[in-house]
Amino acid sequence: MRIIKYFFLLLLLISIGLIVYIFTQKGDYQVTSSQIIKASRTTVFDYVNDFKNWETFNAMQQDDASITYDYKDKTSGIGASYSWHGKNGDGSMKTIFVKENDSIAQKMNYEGTNALVYWKFKDTIGGTKVTYTTKGTIDFVMKFKSFLNGGMKRMVTNEFDRTLFNLNKTLNFELKTYSIKVNGVSQRKAAYFIKQTFSCKTKSLSRNIKVIMPKLVYFFRKNNIPMAGKPFVIYETTTLNTDIVTVSVCIPTRELVSLMEGSDVTSGEMEAFTCIKTTLKGDYSHREELWKKGQQYILDNNYKPNFAGKYIEIYTKTIDDVKNPSKWETELYLPVYPKEEAATPTTASFVAPTVSVPVQNATPESEENP
Repeated sequence: MRIIKYFFLLLLLISIGLIVYIFTQKGDYQVTSSQIIKASRTTVFDYVNDFKNWETFNAMQQDDASITYDYKDKTSGIGASYSWHGKNGDGSMKTIFVKENDSIAQKMNYEGTNALVYWKFKDTIGGTKVTYTTKGTIDFVMKFKSFLNGGMKRMVTNEFDRTLFNLNKTLNFELKTYSIKVNGVSQRKAAYFIKQTFSCKTKSLSRNIKVIMPKLVYFFRKNNIPMAGKPFVIYETTTLNTDIVTVSVCIPTRELVSLMEGSDVTSGEMEAFTCIKTTLKGDYSHREELWKKGQQYILDNNYKPNFAGKYIEIYTKTIDDVKNPSKWETELYLPVYPKEEAATPTTASFVAPTVSVPVQNATPESEENP
């Protein structure tokens, strides 16, 4: 009986000693992991900069298949944020600093513990060197959890190493796996839409579309306007081989919507037209090849381009439908004259009922215009 008492006393002393040891460990930590990603710096930066892409490479996803994510209206750039809920804990993250193609700083909260996260992107032989760093202070609960997992540095380094490994694997497969199909001559129906028009450098086009599109969706939601189809882009300039391109990001509506003055978006309508349809299955970075194949088909089959028509891309399957870029789908419509009418431009027009809505800014009050 006395032996049992001594045993429990010894166990108690060991437990107290262990608690004191864990409690007195330094709460401050800084962990850094680096890896060379076999992709261009711009490609890697753009991919990491959008929280919606994180599901394809973040090690958290591997550790907890039941994890769920909540994305805000803005998911890339300064002010972007998201949160998650899982069996291993809940957390949130917000981007607080961005230097294009160079670095990103984020603030993370995990189970009530705050930390800063830094990404650094640098050109190197073989691709892009990505450095992933976090630093912060942990409480006793996190000290105990990290003690059971071999220490905070080991626990975080393991997660960061796996995240960077997944990022390299994802970019090498997902962005390089694509196909382009020329569907041939097609007829686009008349349509109404709400648009936001802007000009930018061609190399920044995809990034700007990703910024504008969620804000336009927010505009629809805030003004209770039903969306009548998938988002699309109208190219006001008809070639990608220029330094500056002007486009309109559009969302179709059931009827022509009349907007009051002061809105940063406008209404539009599109007449029916004949076109050559070409489909890209894969990441948007292959869009230039998509255009070239569509234009080459026009030349090879003796179609006459209709420069008065609408040059449009429709995003039929996006990151909101499937996370893997290799499964995204984009349809390109290049306007042409029907062969039997190649010398006579079409003059069809249509009149639509109009509905007015009060002006509500397309950008949430807490965000800035791009």
